Amino acid sequence: MTRDASAEAGSRARDLLPEAAASVSEAVALVPEDAWGNPSPCEGWSVRDVLNHLTSEHLWAPRLLAGDTIADVGDAYEGDVLGADPRASWKAAVARSMLAWAQASDEGRELQMSFGPCTVGEYAQQMLVDLVVHGWDVARGADVVFDPPADAVEEALHYAASMADPDGVPGLFAAPVETSSEDRLDVLVALLGREPA
Repeated sequence: MTRDASAEAGSRARDLLPEAAASVSEAVALVPEDAWGNPSPCEGWSVRDVLNHLTSEHLWAPRLLAGDTIADVGDAYEGDVLGADPRASWKAAVARSMLAWAQASDEGRELQMSFGPCTVGEYAQQMLVDLVVHGWDVARGADVVFDPPADAVEEALHYAASMADPDGVPGLFAAPVETSSEDRLDVLVALLGREPA
């Protein structure tokens, strides 16, 4: 992918983040109180674990987009970031994150991530994938509705397909599973090691 094409993809992803985040928030609002401990499709993680991970990511985002390094943030968002009210914690974190993303217009600027340098545009693509896929994890584990925007699913699928590995990505995603479904969200989650059915 050329630099210009990469920046354009990053810009599309950034523009799609608010709607994708809103769809996750809608699913989170539906999670029954007795479902937080349910297993999710993300192996080894409960519904609460997945939301905790997502919330932590969105606590990190404003700091990284402002130019802070991994060392600057340190362990500020390690462990449980949901506290007694998972919905309120998620809502507050994602609101701050979306504000920061709205102000992050330079897709080519490099950020220092745990895995090395990454442009703002690629970071937006990664965040979009996580919103869509982990939103699905939360909803499936809690047995509630999840309805992400079709454009967000397509953009996430495009990025995930470019990064997919037959063996999965250790520590991130399991190996792809086969699916006969033509639903694009099913195709995305299967590509990232989840069984859509």
